[in-house]
Amino acid sequence: MTRPRAISGGWVIGMAISIAVLAIGIPGALIFTVDDVGRSQGWIITTVIGVWSGIRISVRWVRGVPRLFDFFFWVFTYIFIGIAATASMRAADIPWTTASINPDLDVPTALITLGGVIAYEVGAFIRWASARKRPVSELPEVGISVGRALLLYLMGIAAVGYYVSKMGLSAIFSSRTNSAIMQSYIWGDSSTLAIIYAMAIYPLLVAVGAFAQHWRSLQPGESGRFGYPVLIAAGFVGLMLVANPLTSARYTAGTVAFALVMFLGAAATANRARLTMLGTIFGFLFVFPILNVFRNAGTQLQDRQSFFSEYIGNADYDAFFQIANAYSYVVDGLVVPGRQFLGSLLFWVPRSVWPDKPEDTGIMLADYRGYPFTNLSAPVWSELLVNGGVIAVVVGFIIIGFALRVLDDRMVPAYSQAGWWGVAGAILPVYSLILWRGSLLQATGALVVMMVGLIWIRKKSPPSSALTTLSR
Repeated sequence: MTRPRAISGGWVIGMAISIAVLAIGIPGALIFTVDDVGRSQGWIITTVIGVWSGIRISVRWVRGVPRLFDFFFWVFTYIFIGIAATASMRAADIPWTTASINPDLDVPTALITLGGVIAYEVGAFIRWASARKRPVSELPEVGISVGRALLLYLMGIAAVGYYVSKMGLSAIFSSRTNSAIMQSYIWGDSSTLAIIYAMAIYPLLVAVGAFAQHWRSLQPGESGRFGYPVLIAAGFVGLMLVANPLTSARYTAGTVAFALVMFLGAAATANRARLTMLGTIFGFLFVFPILNVFRNAGTQLQDRQSFFSEYIGNADYDAFFQIANAYSYVVDGLVVPGRQFLGSLLFWVPRSVWPDKPEDTGIMLADYRGYPFTNLSAPVWSELLVNGGVIAVVVGFIIIGFALRVLDDRMVPAYSQAGWWGVAGAILPVYSLILWRGSLLQATGALVVMMVGLIWIRKKSPPSSALTTLSR
């Protein structure tokens, strides 16, 4: 895939409409419809973040170049900071999961969040400036081992079978609340549950992606053109048993759904990439909230009085206030540099071996604040704050901005070609949304399972081979 070489009239019109809606219309409607009751002035800064995020999202989807790591960063920032935090601060109705946040923390928290966004842009710019001075290099030719993918597929099917046999279909297709209760009853330890759940999803997802990539590269008459769709369809059924939108976390269900669509070539051309990114934006703004109505007992449609009422005081969007808790943690002088990162890196070490092993950052902050409910998010800003203070936020986001630009440079050509990069590029960018929301420790186990699966199916192509351009 190549980037647009000229600015066409359609491109300009699309950009103008998108910016008018995302960067002007929605933030403006929020300010006019949600009264400011005087909690703080932090909402002004988060509105600026929302406007800029709306512009960046518009640039990304209208151009049709699927820089998906960057895209999902801006989607997260736009919704969780630009909309949700702004609405909650103006209404002085913060999520119950982060109760009793001192309003005096709002402005410094907003400034720290803005600082992270600016540092991210600096890191991405450094990569862009350094890369444009170098000759364009071809994407390394990395193929897929179909044999290994089949073994991974069988392991994934077995893991799905184990999970379903333990849970039962009635719990799997009940509600998110009932499913969580059953999971806790069966496995008890949250770390054990996280690994089992990840094993029932990501090996099968990676294997299905490998089959889809290989199938799309087959020429008419080649063997497998009818066999692979059967394996893919069976894998889809297995994934829906574990990661269905009724009882699984919406981020997990969304990751699986997005990856499956990407496997089928949703970003293989510029127009497809535009539609995919536009559909993702629409999904997060309108479908994501509605899904919660049908997943939890007692949630009623009439509770949603307006578009913005979804975000006001909603625990699903507590990211900004968890950043505030992390900043308060820093102010109180409780930071032990790198301790939380070490716990995430060594997530696999049992507490019987490491009794003083750090808790999940969300749990740690909940305990610090004395919250009765401890299963909280911990956005990347929070993780960096509790590991090294404000300096860690600035340095960390520069590194992240640079690294994600590098990854996007690698991934963009892969979406129109057969091979390993196409599988990795279908899963990792959307999973980054879970990493952005946090906590890191919760997300690390699944990420490791996913990466092991990706490495397992990886096969270096012979020097004389070339990546096949996909037409399907």
